[in-house]
Amino acid sequence: MNTRIFTFCLVLSLPIIGWADVPTKVVFDTDIAGDVDDVLALAMLHTLADRAECHIEAVTVSKTHPQNGPMVDAINTFYGRPDLPIGVTKGNYPRESKYTVLVEKTNDNAFRYPHDLLESSDAPDAVAVLRQVLADAEPNSISIVSVGLAVNIADLLESPADGISPLPGIDLVRQKVKLLSIMAGAFTPVNGDAHFLEANVRNHIGSMQRFVQRWPAEVPVIWSDFNIGIRARYPRGSIARDFGYTPHHIVRESYLLHSGPEHDRPSWDLTSVLYAVRPSDGYFGLSATGSVSVADDGFTTFTKDESGNHRYLKMNDIQAARVVEVQRTLVSQPPAVAR
Repeated sequence: MNTRIFTFCLVLSLPIIGWADVPTKVVFDTDIAGDVDDVLALAMLHTLADRAECHIEAVTVSKTHPQNGPMVDAINTFYGRPDLPIGVTKGNYPRESKYTVLVEKTNDNAFRYPHDLLESSDAPDAVAVLRQVLADAEPNSISIVSVGLAVNIADLLESPADGISPLPGIDLVRQKVKLLSIMAGAFTPVNGDAHFLEANVRNHIGSMQRFVQRWPAEVPVIWSDFNIGIRARYPRGSIARDFGYTPHHIVRESYLLHSGPEHDRPSWDLTSVLYAVRPSDGYFGLSATGSVSVADDGFTTFTKDESGNHRYLKMNDIQAARVVEVQRTLVSQPPAVAR
């Protein structure tokens, strides 16, 4: 056989991940409990970690529910990472849930989905966890994915020096964070509504205002707005067919409890994860640089500015099809740990 052809074929057969950059270090800040896209996004993040494309540094929670911390722990444990740091806001931002009841389900007198964090109130404060991750990190090394209220991000920015770090939060962010990938806002009309108030902003306007006003200009912010997730819906067919490799799957059961079997759920939160870990893979386009402001009613406005550090995702029809397919593949991939 021609040795040049053999060598070429051998190179093509190598795992693509072998050519990847250093794994992205990710903090996932979520309002898990309400919508099920948080569950899908966290599952996808674990798959990307299984593929050595990222390293999950911590998961922080921005809503108040007695079971959302345990839910995160159950998902982490399901995917073979039971000891990931988990922080939960100590504020009062309540949220009902259709699916966190799964942490109470048992089979043969044991938790169906094992976890050892039994109450959200037992978890450390989210800001303390964020400060610790940043204090321990190398400069310009952490990507934060924020897919809920901005309370933890805003509180981090306003946090003072303490026993964790002599730096105030804003300086920790300035020195250690390389990217914030955030799902929030609406920068183009939604179903003809040019003044659409997106939920992650509307549900706690003050924290989103504090975040955009205080975020350091040196650190880029990429927004995935409401319209991106709407155009990349998670297919119900995947829920029906892709998770049968185990009798009980925490993603499938969460989805069915939240959305039922006949709904293709928008993948809002997943898109922020996908961009943070694979920013150069062509899944999305980007707006020009600029700034974002948040009005007192929660309306978000993007203003072009060459010196700005904010951009938002754009997506054409071909990209949307690619996003749907890759998200399905990543969410439904079996955990690397044996089950």
